[in-house]
Parts: sequence; C-alpha cells; structure tokens
Amino acid sequence: MDASMQNTQKQIHLCDCNRSFSLDAERLAAASGALSCHHALCGAELPALENDLAAGREVFVSCTQETALFGELAESQQAGQRIHFFNLRENAGWSADSAQATPKLAALIAAATTLPEPEPVPAVQMRAGRSLLIIGEAGAALGWAERLAGSFEPAVLITQRTGEVELPAVNEYPVWSGKPVKLSGHLGAFELHWAQQNPIDLELCVRCNACVKACPEGAIGFDLQVDLDACRSHRACVAACGEIGAIDFARKDVARSERFDLVLDLSAEPLLKRVELPDGYAAPGRDPFEQALAVQALGEFVGEFEKPRYVAFDAGLCAHSRSKKTGCTNCIEVCATEAIRSNGDVIAVDPYLCKGCGTCSTVCPSGALGFQFPRVPDVGQRVKTLLAEYAQAGGKEACILFHSAEAGTAAIGRLARRGRGL
Repeated sequence: MDASMQNTQKQIHLCDCNRSFSLDAERLAAASGALSCHHALCGAELPALENDLAAGREVFVSCTQETALFGELAESQQAGQRIHFFNLRENAGWSADSAQATPKLAALIAAATTLPEPEPVPAVQMRAGRSLLIIGEAGAALGWAERLAGSFEPAVLITQRTGEVELPAVNEYPVWSGKPVKLSGHLGAFELHWAQQNPIDLELCVRCNACVKACPEGAIGFDLQVDLDACRSHRACVAACGEIGAIDFARKDVARSERFDLVLDLSAEPLLKRVELPDGYAAPGRDPFEQALAVQALGEFVGEFEKPRYVAFDAGLCAHSRSKKTGCTNCIEVCATEAIRSNGDVIAVDPYLCKGCGTCSTVCPSGALGFQFPRVPDVGQRVKTLLAEYAQAGGKEACILFHSAEAGTAAIGRLARRGRGL
C-alpha cells in the first residue's frame, strides 16, 4: 500500500515483516516523504521494489535480513549503487513498546535516508597474496601444510617434535625448524625472525635419510631432527651428510627471517599476545575444529583491500616527549592493536594495524590524535537528525543508545527476538 505519491528520485520501502509490528504509514509519510509500506516485501510484494529500481530511483529498504535477495535484484538491473538498507524491525519494531514507536521509527528513517554520504577520508591500500606461514608442532603444522598446498603457498616452521612424524615425500614448500624470536608486521607484510636451534638445517637438508641410518643411538627421526637428549656426539650423522653440509653441531649463524602474507600460529601459547590481533594472523591453539575455522577465515584475506586511516595525528600538539624526557604515553598504553609506538619526541601510528576503536583519541590530553572515521561532525549531524525528527514526530525525552557495530548490533537483535526489545 502506498502512503504517498512516489518521488521520482527517491523511494523508501518499509516492511512490517508479515505484520509482526505496526507501521503508521500516514504519520511516517508525513515525517519522511515518499514511502510505501509492505507486509512481505521479500515475497509477493517484491515487484514494487523491482519497479522502483527499473525506474532509476534511489531506493531505501528497511530490512537487513534479506539484503542478499534485494541486492541480487538490484545487481540484475545494474542498480547495485542505488539500493540502501537500514533496520527498523530489531531496532524499533520488535519491542514491547512498539505501539508508541512511531517517533522512533521516524527518527531512524530520517537518519538512514536524508543524510548525505560522509566525506571520504584518507585510506591505505592492503594487499595479501597466498604466502602462508604455519607455525607449530610438527604433526599439526605439516598436516595443515599438506592440506593447504593446493590453495595457498605454505611454509612451515616446526617448533616442537611430536611422535613419528615424517617430512613430506615431495619437497614442494619450505620446511624449517627453530624457535620463534619475533613476529611483526601486518596483513600482506608479516615478518618472522627465528633461531635455528637443531643441528640439522632443514633448508639445506636433501632428505636422503643417510643421517637416520648412520646414527647409532637412533637419535634422528624421520622428521630429520636430532634428539639432543638421546645424542651421544658420535657425529656419524655429520660424516654421512658429507658435502651437503646440513648438519652442524657448532653452528654460529642461527638467525633466520622471512616475510609472509598470512600467519597460522598453532602454538599452545600464541606469538602475539594482543587484545586485538592483526588481520591475517590466526592463533586457534591446538583444537582441530578451531584450526579449521581459522584456515577458512584466513582465506578471506587474500586479495586487495582498502581501509580508512581512522586516526589523524598532529605532531605539533603531541606531548609524548621533549629533550629525551618522556611525557605522555596514554595512547601507547591503551592501544589494543599495538599500532602506536614511540618515535622520538612524538608517537607514530601504524595505519595498517589500527582498527579504529578510537580509544587513543579519547585519552589524548592535547588533541594530537583525532578520530576521523566516522568524523565527529558526521556523528554530530546524525545525532542532530535523530533528535530533531524524533521531536517533530511527537517524541518526548529522547534517549540515544550508542553501541558497537558488531557486538552491539548482535545484542540488540537478541533482545528484540527473545526479550522486550528496545
């Protein structure tokens, strides 16, 4: 049913999801302009949306549950950039107070359909290929490398021997052993430093197994690593290795490093112990199911991405240090991603690690750090629009809930489905 004449440029489609909440079409149209109300927009009334897209209108849909369906319809008409979604059902409709929710609905509609697109902010480009480092005990690390060799470019760092593990029969990816020293970097540019500790350097080893056969104590397994507790220093393995030179009990050059796009850390204790881990790094621990989920998630990071520079930094206002005397370290201490570090008299923000929580700008006493995505003026305009439309539609004593995009939205959804709603 149409609540008003359609605007040739913009049309708002509201749906009460099979009459599961009330929409006062007349009052909402008076507040919001051209809109139509539906009971089953994802079903029998879908042609109404299709017609508006075909007519070239900018379309706003009050349903986020069926974004895949509506988005596919828009793409079929080359109108993917002209359809927008917002949520009324969980955010207002499914509520114990839904009968009095018209002012709130009007405010949410206005905020979703009348505000201009925010001005673009500077961005950083990120690119990740399929180079995957797998760190962990031999069995798990090699097992995953074998499974993923067809879809990634794996490399394995064995940190622990377990049982009768054999190196792969086909040498199609790097296998190293050693103790991790430092993992740094970000998606597409991780760098691992480790120390080669075992006498057998797997990078030089040709896997001839001569050392296994030569060792009188059986201290070398088919993982081609020496059990130093069982070794009695006969050095028969060194002689058997001969000119290959992969075995050295007095190796001095033990430092190693390599770069990778992605990291799968199977260690019991993860190498990175941050509140917020960088994209492209997964530390699922020893549980096979969690490891499988982590591998699946890592695959989604392969490609090219753009992310905002969430924080603007004015070095002239920074009070971090002067004359080599440390002053303020608030932002460094609270950064959950460790994206902020000391850089002489000022700090430096790594935009590739920053995830935009905004905590640094909250604790900065001088205003040197400013959150810019979303920008404060954009948030202010959204709040102003919500309050103005709420009051104009008859609302009293407005209360605004600020929440996080993911966890907060999920909590509101559960409250709407199982509780009193908002």
